[in-house]
Amino acid sequence: MLTAVVHGAGDLRVEQRPDPVPRQGEVLVAMTHGGICGSDLHYYREGAVGSFAVREPLALGHEVVGRVAEDPAGRLRPGTPVAVHPGTSCGTCQECAEGHPQVCAGAGYLGSAATFPHTQGGFTGRLAVPADRLHAVPDGLPLSRAVLAEPLAVALHALRRAGGVAGARVLVNGAGPIGALTAGAARSWGAVEVWASDIRDAQLRIAERTGADTTVRAGREALPGEYFDVVVEASGAPGAPAAVMGAVRRRGVIVQLGSAPAEPVPVPFGPVVAKEIELRGTFRFEGGLGTALAMLAASDRLEAVVTRTFPLRDAVEAMETAADPAVPGKVVLLLGSEDTAAAPASSTASATTATLTGRPTTSDTDRTTRTTRRASP
Repeated sequence: MLTAVVHGAGDLRVEQRPDPVPRQGEVLVAMTHGGICGSDLHYYREGAVGSFAVREPLALGHEVVGRVAEDPAGRLRPGTPVAVHPGTSCGTCQECAEGHPQVCAGAGYLGSAATFPHTQGGFTGRLAVPADRLHAVPDGLPLSRAVLAEPLAVALHALRRAGGVAGARVLVNGAGPIGALTAGAARSWGAVEVWASDIRDAQLRIAERTGADTTVRAGREALPGEYFDVVVEASGAPGAPAAVMGAVRRRGVIVQLGSAPAEPVPVPFGPVVAKEIELRGTFRFEGGLGTALAMLAASDRLEAVVTRTFPLRDAVEAMETAADPAVPGKVVLLLGSEDTAAAPASSTASATTATLTGRPTTSDTDRTTRTTRRASP
């Protein structure tokens, strides 16, 4: 089966790996869609995410969905559409006992070098997944939209960290895919005003479609002073905390959702003290994948976030596209056919590629290993 594997900075290869055999308690899933996340881009471009450096070949991908290919326990029917919860935790530490497994020191995540051996990811044809990590996709929800469940769950967790947003005036700073999803989630959860700010007009247009009713072009337009009850900082830009500090009201809340650079970032603590602002972090999500799937099933509004789809064999081109600031929205990899999970992984991938691209394709058996390298940025 084809798998997108990073070997180091600038070195991503689409290569053959053997089909996994599910162990006790696992289900074999035929993958169909995988969303490219910022962490995937960091591993591709830099060979690391913060201090988590690639030390062995790592299959990327944690925003993944598919259909059950085999359940040895017989509980899930083949073909059942499922979303994969990418996280695991130790289950015994204080954080896990208190219901916060996302900050467990021993947590693992699909497509992550935080652990060693690394936790291999889901940009592949088939994946063996613990049964309790699977969530059934609601009837009528296409997998092409369900692939947004994981990043939407991250957005929902950020809003929970804010203490909820019902009746609140909310600013989402940074209207990339996660920011646009956060704006849409805030709208669905009863925010009375949802603003989005970004330096790119195209991103702001997507945020408008997902739920923002007011947009601000950062660098050209000013945010209102002391206006927002909740600010979700989703850009991760080094200067963003200082830029939004004046926009939050006294005793308001700022949630840092965007991943900050590894180096120290200046934060003006004067307003934090004088205005009694609460500054809260948020990391991944502790639950809510089912809630995210239900929200996606209820409306197609959030689907506006997906703007490009590439077959798995073109994973390098997809990564380059996702890393291009001029390309708005979420880039998705088509890992297999949405409708034929029981088919052999190689034939499924080939047929799907031909459908997507409209050009002849080479079968996977003729392309035993496809290696594509790009220079480090």
